Amino acid sequence: MVLELFGLVNLSFTDVLDILLVALIIYLVFRWIRDSAAMNVFFAILLIYVLMVVVDALNMKMMSKLVSTFIDVGVIALIVVFQPEIRHFLMNFGTGTTLGKRGRVLLSKLFGQKEHNMHSEVVASITEACRQMSEDKVGALIVFPQNQPLEHIVNTGDKIDAAVSERLIRNIFFKNSPLHDGAMIIRGDRIVAARCTLPITDRADIPARFGMRHKAAIGMSEESDAVVVVVSEETGGISFVKAGKVTGINNINELKLLIGNEFSLKNDPSAADFKG
Repeated sequence: MVLELFGLVNLSFTDVLDILLVALIIYLVFRWIRDSAAMNVFFAILLIYVLMVVVDALNMKMMSKLVSTFIDVGVIALIVVFQPEIRHFLMNFGTGTTLGKRGRVLLSKLFGQKEHNMHSEVVASITEACRQMSEDKVGALIVFPQNQPLEHIVNTGDKIDAAVSERLIRNIFFKNSPLHDGAMIIRGDRIVAARCTLPITDRADIPARFGMRHKAAIGMSEESDAVVVVVSEETGGISFVKAGKVTGINNINELKLLIGNEFSLKNDPSAADFKG
């Protein structure tokens, strides 16, 4: 009787597939929001959905109308309230999944998007500037976009559009410089902008030794495919940040290798300097 009520007597292959897909979506959402404040909201949505199924099965017209109206309004409210979490999920899907990466590469080829490669001289200038700033304990935050142009980040700062040089990088991050506070954007062989504002990560497992520059670098790498280099003002330590993971740099050759590996240097005859 109960199975007949919910239409589960004569299940077709499509019905089984439908149930499995819904179960998969619920599982993926559960993994995404596990141990977060959205967990209670997720369970509330599941209960409302079960209530809607029961009401429809019992053909309760007034209750069905009430629940449908509540869901319509609730969806809009959830989008507004959880806008940062939704954006974070979509960014992760676009940058962290195989499907997202392949789709981005395909679109780049389709629209003729230019690859921003780095020559070895540019990498050497960047790493030498980082070494000098590390010794002088000058804080720095440098973002290297890859496939995503990050124009919304560039627009938060001051556009520069200058050739990369060690002296210019050090002058921008000099403590008395009006551009030292914020992030520098380097795309290819050009310094695109400085004093840019980066998104701060909301992770709770960040070590206490990491300051705001590290949190901003992690947040930027979580929301895009960019890699970020941080020079700590307190310790002079250099960190390389990619996809939310912070790698400490022990010597300047490690930094050269990491940056060189991220950007295609195959057309640069001097790229062999980064190997071995």
